[in-house]
Amino acid sequence: MKNNEHYDASDIQVLEGLEAVRKRPGMYIGTTDVKGLHHLVWEIVDNSIDEALAGYCENIEIIINKDNSITVKDDGRGIPVDIHPKTKKSTVETVYTVLHAGGKFGGGGYKVSGGLHGVGASVVNALSKWVEVKVYKNEKIYYIRFENGGHTVESLKEIGTCEKNRTGTHVTFKPDPDIFDTEIYDYNTLLTRVRELAFLNKGLRLTLRDDRDEKDTTGDTFIYEGGISEYVKFINQGKTPIHEDIIHLEGEDDGVMFEVAMQYNTGYNENIYSFVNNINTHDGGTHEEGVKRALTRVINNYARKNNILKEKDESLTGEDVKEGLTMIISCKHPNPQFEGQTKGRLGNSEVRKLADNVFSKGFEKFLLENPDEAKLIVEKSMLACRARNAAKKAREISRKGDLTITNFYGKLSDCKSKDPKVSEIFIVEGDSAGGSAKEGRDSMTQAILPLRGKILNVEKNRLDRALNNEEIRTIITAFGTGIGDEFDLDKLRYDKIIIMTDADVDGAHIRVLLLTLFYRFFRPIVEKGHVYAAQPPLFRISHGKVRKYVLTDEEKEQYLVSLPENIRQRAEIARMKGLGEMDPDELNETTMDIESRTLRQITVDDCVKADAVFSKLMGDDVEPRRKFIEEQAGYVENLDI
Repeated sequence: MKNNEHYDASDIQVLEGLEAVRKRPGMYIGTTDVKGLHHLVWEIVDNSIDEALAGYCENIEIIINKDNSITVKDDGRGIPVDIHPKTKKSTVETVYTVLHAGGKFGGGGYKVSGGLHGVGASVVNALSKWVEVKVYKNEKIYYIRFENGGHTVESLKEIGTCEKNRTGTHVTFKPDPDIFDTEIYDYNTLLTRVRELAFLNKGLRLTLRDDRDEKDTTGDTFIYEGGISEYVKFINQGKTPIHEDIIHLEGEDDGVMFEVAMQYNTGYNENIYSFVNNINTHDGGTHEEGVKRALTRVINNYARKNNILKEKDESLTGEDVKEGLTMIISCKHPNPQFEGQTKGRLGNSEVRKLADNVFSKGFEKFLLENPDEAKLIVEKSMLACRARNAAKKAREISRKGDLTITNFYGKLSDCKSKDPKVSEIFIVEGDSAGGSAKEGRDSMTQAILPLRGKILNVEKNRLDRALNNEEIRTIITAFGTGIGDEFDLDKLRYDKIIIMTDADVDGAHIRVLLLTLFYRFFRPIVEKGHVYAAQPPLFRISHGKVRKYVLTDEEKEQYLVSLPENIRQRAEIARMKGLGEMDPDELNETTMDIESRTLRQITVDDCVKADAVFSKLMGDDVEPRRKFIEEQAGYVENLDI
C-alpha cells in the first residue's frame, strides 16, 4: 500500500550561497577531521601555486598563527579587485563567496592549474569562522573580511599604499570549530607537503613558519633548483643506487607537459609517486599508467635487442621492472579531469598515450647512450623475475590447503564471528602471552595469533624468501587477503589487526618487524587504518579495593598527585611484568577489553616519510641507522633492557 504522506514544493530545500558547503563539507574537503583541516590550507596554497605555474609568483609563505589561524602570502599578481560584470561585486568578493568562480576554466588567467574547480577559496570561506584577504595591486593595499561561513562583513576597500612593483595576495583564515573535530594544525604534516611542493616547482621558494613556537622565529624554507630529481635523491636517502645519475626525462605533447625523474636502488620495493599540476594523484591515473606501460615495453625491447634477455626467456612484467625503482611523475595539464574534488586520480584517457610517447622516447635514448647503466637495470629486473616465479610457487603453500590443515589452526585461535566488521585479531609475542590472551579474550569477536620469536626482516628480503618464513605464511593465511599481485583488501577477515607486544626493547623490535611486513606487503591495510598497537599498562597503582592502571610515568605521577595525602602514602605501585606474566583477567581488563583498553592506530599520512623511516631503521645501510639512533638517544627515558 502506498504512503500518501504530503510532498510538494515546500519540501524541496534550496541552499543559497555557501550554505551547501557547510551542510555537506565532506563533499568538498573529504573529511572534517585533521585531514580536512589541513585540506583548507592546501586549497589556498594551491591558488598561490597556480600563480607560480603561470610564471608570476616566486615566493610563498605559510604561517600558523598563535590562535591557530593560517596565513598564506604570495607575490603573485594579486586577485583582481575590479567589479565583476556578472556578480556586480568586486572580483575578490566573487572569488570568495561564489562557488565555481575563478580563472581556471579555460580562456581565463591560467593555462595550467591545480585549483581546477574554482571552489577552493569559497569553500575555505564557507568553513571558516572568519577570513581576511589583503591584495597588493596598483600601488594600493585592498582589504575585505568575511565571517561566520562566508558572509561579507567588510566589503573591499583601500587601506593603504604599497611600493610600485609590489603585487600579491595575503589570506588569513580561522577554521570554524563548529565544523571541524580539531583546530590544532600539525606542523610536520604541513612541512611534508610544503617540501613536496618545492620539489615539484623548480626554483619556487616556499617557507613554513609556526608562530605558536616562540623559540623558532625563522621556520623552514625550501627551494630546489633540481626539481623532482632532487625529490628522487631525497627519497633514496639510506638506499644504495645501482646507477649514480638520476634519469631525468622531460617532454611536451599536445599542450601537456611531462616530467619524470627515476633511479634504481638495490632494494626490493618500488616507490612511484605521481602528480598532476602539483596535486598528488595517490590513486594513480592515466599519466601513471602510460609511463608504467612504456617502462615495461622499453626495458623488454632493449633486453631482447641486446641479447640480455634470450629468446627462451619469458618477458619481464611490470612488477619485475619496478623492483627497486624510485620514480616521480609530474604532469602539467591545461584541462585535467580528476575523479572527485579531492583529486586522487587522473581520468583523461588521451593522457595515457601521451605519457607513453614522451617517456618511451626519453628512456630509450637514455638506455642507448648509457649501456652500462642499462645492463644493470635489465639484470636487476631479470633477478626480480626469477624471484617472482619462486614467490608464485611459495605462495601456493600459503593458500588454504595443507597449511590450513596441518599447522595453521594449531597456532590461530580464531573468533566465532565471521563478520569482518566486528572481528579483530591480536598478534601476540610468545606462546605464554598467547595463552593468557586466549583465555582472557572475547571469543566471539577476538582472534589470537601467537608468534614464536621474531619474524623475518622483509626490508632486506624479497617476497619469495618472506614466503618461506612459516610465521609470515601464517599471517597471510590468517588475514585472508593474499599477498603481492593477488592482494585483495576486500577479503580481509578482521577490521582491526592489533599488535600486542611487551613494553620493552624486544617488544618494540617485534612491533617494528611486523609494521615493516605490513607496510611493504600489505600496505593498504595500514593506509586504510586497520592496524593498531595495543598499549599494555606500565604500572598498577593499588589502594584499598581500587586498582588503577597507567601507561606512562607521567600518568602515574598525575594520578598520585590527584589522590589525598593519606591515600597516596599507602598506595602500592607495581611495575607491570610482561604480557605472558599477566593472568587472563588482568590482561583482558588492561589491554583487550573494548570498553577499557587503549589502542594506538597506526597511520601512514605520508608514504614518502614512512618509506624513509623503514629504509633507515630496517635496511642494509648502517650509517643512516647509526646517525638516527645518535640523534634520538637524547629523547629516550627509562629504557627497559
